[in-house]
Amino acid sequence: MEYIVEKIGMSRTITVPAKPVTLLRVLDAKVCDVNDGKALVAYASGKKMNKAIEGQQKKFNLSSEFNRFVTLEVANTEAGDLDLAPLAEATTVKSTFTTKGRGFQGGMKRWNFGGGPASHGHRFGRRTGSIGNAEWPGRVMKGKKMPGQYGNTQNSVKNEIVSFDAENKIIAVLGSVSGANGTLGRVKVAK
Repeated sequence: MEYIVEKIGMSRTITVPAKPVTLLRVLDAKVCDVNDGKALVAYASGKKMNKAIEGQQKKFNLSSEFNRFVTLEVANTEAGDLDLAPLAEATTVKSTFTTKGRGFQGGMKRWNFGGGPASHGHRFGRRTGSIGNAEWPGRVMKGKKMPGQYGNTQNSVKNEIVSFDAENKIIAVLGSVSGANGTLGRVKVAK
């Protein structure tokens, strides 16, 4: 079973010793159409609106706030509110979020390179250094760690569920998940 969640932020438990937890809020969602376990689900996100979205809202009799549509695995057998019962029994979830984008970065930040000496006339500094071989093979090998786009990629991680507040729809998972606070991601029940 999958759910669209918003990352609230990190906190910790009041047990001794305290455990770091990430708080995820399950968004209100409506199941529009179900086909053998997979379903078209509508949820609210931002102000996006166009004629295609208006047509879907009219077809499935949705209010104007439900303006995003996604295909998810659900426990529901028919249209209506998304069933949260599987989350109450779950022990582990797989969280998929987009990592924070850091733009174009050098080798030291992106790949944790050591860099060169900082003193005595060196101009090495934070550069990558040598990237190729001699006359043979005479090219840069594929997959070479070099400066480039860092972050803004999808990352999945399995987390143990510490608690689930069904009234407020908040999941507390052990450890961290990728992405900035307030970003949307998916949570899939693993066990």
